[in-house]
Amino acid sequence: MSDDFNPAPGTAIPLALDLRRIVAPNPSPMTYRGTNTYLIGQSNIAVIDPGPDDPNHLSAILSALEPGQRITHILTTHAHRDHTPLAAPLSEQTGAPVYAYGGPEAGRSAVMADLAATGLMRGGEGVDEGFTPDITLKDNEIITGTDWQIRALWTPGHFGNHLCFEMGGAIFCGDLVMGWASSLVSPPDGDLTDFMASCRRLQECGAKVLYPGHGAPITDPAARLKWLIAHRETREAQILAQIAHGPATASQIAQAIYTDTNPALLPAAVRNVLAHLIDLMGKKHAAPQGALHADTPFRALQDRHQNN
Repeated sequence: MSDDFNPAPGTAIPLALDLRRIVAPNPSPMTYRGTNTYLIGQSNIAVIDPGPDDPNHLSAILSALEPGQRITHILTTHAHRDHTPLAAPLSEQTGAPVYAYGGPEAGRSAVMADLAATGLMRGGEGVDEGFTPDITLKDNEIITGTDWQIRALWTPGHFGNHLCFEMGGAIFCGDLVMGWASSLVSPPDGDLTDFMASCRRLQECGAKVLYPGHGAPITDPAARLKWLIAHRETREAQILAQIAHGPATASQIAQAIYTDTNPALLPAAVRNVLAHLIDLMGKKHAAPQGALHADTPFRALQDRHQNN
């Protein structure tokens, strides 16, 4: 991780023509320097990811408006508490509708819906349970302003209702891809099978730059996506090697393979391992010993065509 990215919170920084970024004052091990809020346009402004419900950040967004500018669209990538809670207050202040793929459970895969129904607890950055968009977006739907056009891409994996937003050669990629860390995938809201498919979809888009939800712009998207997919494949191999020696829980596996991880991030690492184990279960490479929950031991399936 580089420490070069350290912008002052609340300051609107130009990134490209008609594109500015304001970093919210919510730094943490999960959010890095804070949530990136993007402002797009010359007159009618689209805001991507308004961020946490913080009055100082709300004031910073409104203060960034120049004469003749008004906010007409509020776009959200996904319903984590560091991305969407300010959407409603910003909408109340500006009259702009809030756009999203749906509420917190929209886009959740069938296997994750089943896991949630069995009581698998959420873990990670925290879900904005009350989030409800004014307008729901379909995959590939176009949103148009007076001087911009944005395509919504449904990219589940980090979160079921996760959207990326494509504009020209740029993609606002939320928490799907970041340059300073690999993304958290935490069941039942995160789904590694979907995550890998979404990363491969972004590869096909051929973007010139990715603007993530946290951290600096990614100026070589092809290299970063290649690394991210390879990183996940390496983790899968490490997990399979661990359970080849005998059944183990996600926590036991994480402690064995995340040896250089900041202790504050170890709970997130455990959730990532759980996501891998569920993905391996779907591939018939692993099986839980008993009912599936956060602490269930998993065993390797020697015959990968065998059912659990």
